Amino acid sequence: MSTATETRLTVCTLDCPDTCSLAVKVQDEKVISIRASEVNPYTDKAICSKVARFYPDYVHGEQRLTHPLKRTGSRGSGEYEQISWEQAIDLVHEGFSQAIEQHGPQSVIGFNYAGPHGELAANSLDRRFFNKLGATQLDRGPLCGAVKSGAYASLFGDTAGMPPEQVMESDLLVMWGNNATVSNLHLSRMLKKTQAAGCKLIVIDPKRIAIANRADLFLQINPGTDVVLAMALAAELERRGGLDNDFIEQWVYGAAPYLEQARQYSREDVLSICGLSLASFDALADYYMQAKNVSASFGNGIERGKSGGSGLRAAMALQALTGNFGRSGAGVIAKAGLSFPRDSERLEGTSMVPKNTRTLNILDVSKSILDDTLAIPVKALMIYNHNPIATHPDQHRMQRALSKESVFIAGCDVVMTDSMKYADVILPAASMFEIEDIYASYGHNYLQRAEAVIAPVGEALANTEIFRRLAARFGFDDASFKRTDKQLMDEAFIDGDPRLQGKKPSKLGVDEALFIESDSGQPIIMCDTVKPSTPSGKIELFSDALEQKYGFGVPRYEPLARAEKFPFMIISPSSNDRTNATFGGCSESLVAQSVEIHPEDAAASGITHGELVRVWNEQGEVSFKAQVSDKVKQGVLYTPKGAWKATSQSGQTVNALIPADVRTDILDGACYNDTLVAIESY
Repeated sequence: MSTATETRLTVCTLDCPDTCSLAVKVQDEKVISIRASEVNPYTDKAICSKVARFYPDYVHGEQRLTHPLKRTGSRGSGEYEQISWEQAIDLVHEGFSQAIEQHGPQSVIGFNYAGPHGELAANSLDRRFFNKLGATQLDRGPLCGAVKSGAYASLFGDTAGMPPEQVMESDLLVMWGNNATVSNLHLSRMLKKTQAAGCKLIVIDPKRIAIANRADLFLQINPGTDVVLAMALAAELERRGGLDNDFIEQWVYGAAPYLEQARQYSREDVLSICGLSLASFDALADYYMQAKNVSASFGNGIERGKSGGSGLRAAMALQALTGNFGRSGAGVIAKAGLSFPRDSERLEGTSMVPKNTRTLNILDVSKSILDDTLAIPVKALMIYNHNPIATHPDQHRMQRALSKESVFIAGCDVVMTDSMKYADVILPAASMFEIEDIYASYGHNYLQRAEAVIAPVGEALANTEIFRRLAARFGFDDASFKRTDKQLMDEAFIDGDPRLQGKKPSKLGVDEALFIESDSGQPIIMCDTVKPSTPSGKIELFSDALEQKYGFGVPRYEPLARAEKFPFMIISPSSNDRTNATFGGCSESLVAQSVEIHPEDAAASGITHGELVRVWNEQGEVSFKAQVSDKVKQGVLYTPKGAWKATSQSGQTVNALIPADVRTDILDGACYNDTLVAIESY
């Protein structure tokens, strides 16, 4: 064994807006340690602790999948035997072919989400394979992100928002539902710099999160009531003469019906519905009135309720009503991914999809598997880049669906997850350290490329190679399935697009990060260097498309029906120990999860700090360790998402309590936060 170490450069591929550049210390083809590199100026010299702590074990630990496996025990037992790659590919071919022969190609689903965020690992040959196969298409966004994206698009179209670096020119930053220190680390660091330069900070969140301690004003809002606060604030600013009428005249469509709706929400509603004091509401209005350059950042938490789309639309609309666009440092920090010149149709091979192929909402996959009355039943699926048991609502329904023996399941992952234990055959995937890929972030504007820094562990293969082999076994001999990874990198982006600055994506150095600006080479500034790409060419506060589809072109509030039997809301945001469910199998995560409860609620329920408690509703029950804390509001419980089943005595996690068929106001998204429960000592 060599004692020599070498530092090699790569990029973090986790489902996180920061897409950090990394420096990996390698010894004998093993990842020894990970730190931040200086390649990406935005993420320069800082990474989250979970990447530094858990990735070496994730890559080389006991849960790592290193060989193809065939199931020998019951579904969920985790009992497997090692087989060859040839046997594994044959088993997938056999399972899919049987389903296709009996029920047609739409009986097959490629069941993936957002495990790795590289252009190749996430959306290239895998999509081409399932598109060519004629498999059922999936609408993946409703699981997370679609509601926020749809809300943004209803106002701005597909034009990218304000790059986070411009916050240095803001004099007020509104952080709304964004727990930046946990899931947006480098924006938090940027905030520290701009505060030192005099920028004021407003934090709006149901919990007194860490960044709230740095705020000039913190509003601890009741979950799911964001639309009420935003609409009431619009009406208050109008009453005070705080709207920018010249900007509205030039750049805003639908201001009149929007403000008519906003006037229906009063100061008293802010008090009774949002749970905020009128003093804090007035202070919020004061800050907006006094600021000259307001920027705003919105987290995904806002979307996770019945009024989620309306809440996001209303919060973003405040920027337009107050004229906070058209200059650097004023705008909505969002959708950086839209700045990259992607060629997704070419990369994914969408032209291969047969006409009239059905599309399922990803939230309905488990229900569809269990539904024997469907004209085309679901009889085969491949779970990859995804851990549905740990991430989907109604965990019990997902387990029942994946336990259905008449459905063939292929699995592909880096480690043995709760979901992989249900697969008939498992294909071992390479980690991000073992592949080459190219990365376009959704939280900043830098394009980065990475090469493998260690050899594949065991017999693990890159996603691209796995789907090359599957395509060959199914007889797909199109040239598009024989592309090398570097050719795929180039196909991921529009040839010759000026935003690439003459660089070929596959030739981008691993020691450089390419900053993407507007088509004209200027900084991205909404209503200046770039324009809203909406039907009207303006920021649309009234959406004709949403009016036609959902019956409300302006935001509206739909209160959550409460039940006396289940008096608490439980919300499940990002974790300090996991990115979604990734790292959930590491030892520090496989422990009893905490649930935070307000001291007065704890006292009324006879719960003491540190004791084991039972949280339940009609869908299931979960054991947690109680953490009594005044950081949460009365009536609200708080536990991080992404835990694995072994963390609870019941074998269920918080996702078992979350309803799958209750949906958001737009885009049919998951209502994770609209979960009502009871709590008691175990």
